[in-house]
Amino acid sequence: MRRWFPQAVFAVIGSVSLMSTALAADTKTQGSEKPHRVAIQVNQNDPAVMNLALNNATNVIEYYRAKGEDVDVDVVTYGPGLNMLRADTSPVKDRIKSLKDAAFPSKIQFSACNNTKEGMEKKEGHAIDVLSEAVIVPSGVVRLMELQEKGWSYVRP
Repeated sequence: MRRWFPQAVFAVIGSVSLMSTALAADTKTQGSEKPHRVAIQVNQNDPAVMNLALNNATNVIEYYRAKGEDVDVDVVTYGPGLNMLRADTSPVKDRIKSLKDAAFPSKIQFSACNNTKEGMEKKEGHAIDVLSEAVIVPSGVVRLMELQEKGWSYVRP
């Protein structure tokens, strides 16, 4: 019995060591597979806030690009913030276009609240065009809620 006891001890220690290494590798792999996603809210008709939101988005994209990782960003506009995505009023339309073009392989979406758009159209008496880089969503607030319910981080500049 004594002859095989040391061999059994070494076998158990070796197995535990291998399992620990495998577990650490699995944890590292799982950590890198977790998606990076952030929703950025813009609800003010203020160029400084709009530029800050774009700075936040740019910084997040560049941070993860430097790490060799992708990130999904959704800039959600509603209320007075919809002016950020209006073709006729956006003070940041050139930045939006260049950021949309430069984001790849990460993804950036600019979400325009349809509730706000319809309210503005009714008040102004004419159709409102949004930038070609924008996607119209039924409700900006609901969009933010649903993204957070799916685990997205949330930023309000």
